[in-house]
Amino acid sequence: MPMSYFRVIATTVLIGIATACVAPSEGRPVTANQRTEAPQPRYENPRTTQTTPPTTRSRSRPDAVLEREIAELWRTFPGKTGIAIKSIDGGWSIGHRADQNFPQQSVSKLWVAMALLEKVDQGRLSLSDSIRIGPDDLTLFYQPMAAEVNRNGGVVKSVYTLLDKSLAYSDNTANDALLRHAGGPDAVNDFIRRSRLGKIKFGPGERLMQSQIAGLKWNQSLSEGRKFYTARANLPIETRRQALSDYLADPIDGASPGAIVNALDRLARGELLSENSTQLLQSILKRTRSGPKRLKAGVPAGWEFLHKTGTGQVLGAVSTGYNDVGIMTAPDGSRYAVAVMLGDTTAPVPERMRLMQSVTRAVGRYHNR
Repeated sequence: MPMSYFRVIATTVLIGIATACVAPSEGRPVTANQRTEAPQPRYENPRTTQTTPPTTRSRSRPDAVLEREIAELWRTFPGKTGIAIKSIDGGWSIGHRADQNFPQQSVSKLWVAMALLEKVDQGRLSLSDSIRIGPDDLTLFYQPMAAEVNRNGGVVKSVYTLLDKSLAYSDNTANDALLRHAGGPDAVNDFIRRSRLGKIKFGPGERLMQSQIAGLKWNQSLSEGRKFYTARANLPIETRRQALSDYLADPIDGASPGAIVNALDRLARGELLSENSTQLLQSILKRTRSGPKRLKAGVPAGWEFLHKTGTGQVLGAVSTGYNDVGIMTAPDGSRYAVAVMLGDTTAPVPERMRLMQSVTRAVGRYHNR
C-alpha cells in the first residue's frame, strides 16, 4: 500500500476532523501546524471498484441490434452528437463521431483527479495535504464552496475532501484548488500524454476557459456574485457568437468520446493508477450527484453506475458541452464504459436526457439478450 495512504490513517488518528478558516491565499498547502479535517477514504462495493476482470457473460463482439439502435439514436438527435460504448470485459466498442473532439466541460475534472492521484501513488502528495482557499481562489458557475469561503474569509480543506467536492458535487472552486496542487494544466496534460490517453486535452482552468468562451477577459472580480453574468450579458451578441463558435470549432478542453471510454476502460482495469487510488476514485464517482436524469436514469435496476457529467454555456437556443460519461456494471460483473457528448444542440433538456437514458437502457437490454 502506498505510503500516502498510511499518512491518511495517521492523520485521522492524530488530528481527527476539523476545519480552519483563514485569510485569502494562493490556494497553496498550509503549514504543518494548521489543522484541517482528515480525509475519509471510502472503498464501496468491491464489485464496482474491481480492477481485475470478472467472470462474466461478456461477448467478444457487439450485438447487431444494439449497433442499429445506437445508430438510430445518433442519427435522429439534433445537433453535433458523439456516442461511444466499450465492453470493458469483451473488448469490443461501437460509436458515432467517436473520434471527433467535443467540449468536455466538467468531464475534464476526471483528468485533474487522476493526475493528482498519480502523485499520491508516487508519494509526492498525500490525501491529507491541507489546501487553503480564499476569495481570490473562487471561480465561476457551480461552486457551493463559495458561500463558505465568503462567510469565513477562507477555508482549509484536505485533498480528499476537495476530491469529493470536485467529482461528486462538481464544485469548480474545489477542482481549481486541486489543479493548482497537482501542478497546473501542464501537469494534467503531461499525465494525459504519458498515459497515452489519446484525443483528450485539458484547458487552462475554469476561470480562463469560461471567460474565453464567453468573449470576456478574466479578472478576479468576475467571481463575485453575478458580475460574470452581467459582464457577459453586456457584450455585443456578435462578440459572444464568435467566441462560442471559435470554441466549438476547436475546443480548448476537447476530447473524443472514443478516447474517454478507452480511458475509463483502462481506469477500471487498474492500468492508470494504483489499486487504492483506482478504488478511491471509482468510489467517489459512484456518489456523483449531478445528472441523475442523464445516463444514470437509463441504467437498469440492479446495475451499478459511476459517472461524471459536464455542462457548457448557453447562447440563445444553443446549448453546448452537455455530456455524461461513466461505467455501467451488470449484476454478473460485466462492465461497459459509455460516453454521450453533445457539442451543440437546440434540443430541450428533457430530450437530451432521453437520448442519454436511451443509450444506457439499450446497453442493458443488449446485455440481457
